[in-house]
Amino acid sequence: MTDIEIKKGLAGVTVDYTAVSKVTPDTNSLLYRGYPVQELAGTQPFEAVAYLLWHGELPQPHELSEFETFERTHRDLDDNVKAAIDLLPLEAHPMDVVRTAVSVLGANDPTTADNSPASDLAKANLLFAKIPAMVAYDQRRRRGEELVPPRGDLDYSRNFLWMTFGEVPDDVVAHAFNVSMILYAEHSFNASTFTARVITSTTADLYSAVVGAIGALKGALHGGANEAVMHIFEEIGTAENVGPWLDDALANKRKIMGFGHRVYKKGDSRVPTMKSALDTLIAHEEATDLAALYDALESDFVGRKGIYPNLDYPSGPAYHLIGFDTLTFTPLFVAARVTGWTAHILEQAASNALIRPLSAYNGPDERHIDGYEPTDAEREVAERPAEQAL
Repeated sequence: MTDIEIKKGLAGVTVDYTAVSKVTPDTNSLLYRGYPVQELAGTQPFEAVAYLLWHGELPQPHELSEFETFERTHRDLDDNVKAAIDLLPLEAHPMDVVRTAVSVLGANDPTTADNSPASDLAKANLLFAKIPAMVAYDQRRRRGEELVPPRGDLDYSRNFLWMTFGEVPDDVVAHAFNVSMILYAEHSFNASTFTARVITSTTADLYSAVVGAIGALKGALHGGANEAVMHIFEEIGTAENVGPWLDDALANKRKIMGFGHRVYKKGDSRVPTMKSALDTLIAHEEATDLAALYDALESDFVGRKGIYPNLDYPSGPAYHLIGFDTLTFTPLFVAARVTGWTAHILEQAASNALIRPLSAYNGPDERHIDGYEPTDAEREVAERPAEQAL
């Protein structure tokens, strides 16, 4: 066999250009359309960042107003989507619910097959407006609570929390949630985004690409990590238990979720911004025990392994303090990342090439069924020069 260098997980492979975001490992930095993400999180509403990802520039006041008007008038949970959610068992993972709900939304959209840039941008706007209602209603139904209709007088983040909890959040909570949405919105060619681009490259519709991305995001090695962080916190219990728990976890070669990153090796640039938002929530909720556990695990693990937290480490506890069920954390990621996914879908479609990598075969050598005789047509194909066969 000819020696072939295999890049497992496509590590280090550059497959295309993108103008949506830039990750710079050397400085642990992340830019959205050229803007440092921490600057966006500190100054912008999520609606403006979504607009930036789709259009390449932050909106002018009239552009933001127009987009906000669209978003606020399309927040309702469609009756057919609600009916589909109600058919699903309460035991189903919320990621399965939101994946199904998006699929139903796409199946009922008469413009689904229209892959024109204008139509796809309209679908992206619609998903941005609709997904919060899907996520909020699923958490409520699991708690035996009724649907809370959206309010048109609230911004995106406050309305999302209103639909989930039936209360208008105070500024501390709304700000922390807005920050988390911005930090999760986009991250270059991560697994779910690349999945969306692969599906788009086949000329499948935007909803199919988003559904595929949701499936990729469900995994614990990608979006499910923020859930796993809270499960670890619940398992440890208190700060005093961190040392013995970590001894056992490392001895059994457990992967400690919330630490390390495929791209960042010296720390995730999003963490300080999210940690600052978490700190405000900790002070607001007087959650000193949670803060102690957070700090103890981070200090001990970084000290032992030299591996730093990623965004999931502070976002999991933040969502917990806001009041979300742990299983809802990754659907929140969907609500944020759908902006980045759809920006990449639009970009892929605008300069498309079918994504079809090669593989290196390492199975049995060619073998044949006893007594089988190939037809003349089969022989003719097998004897063609390789470039024609391709």
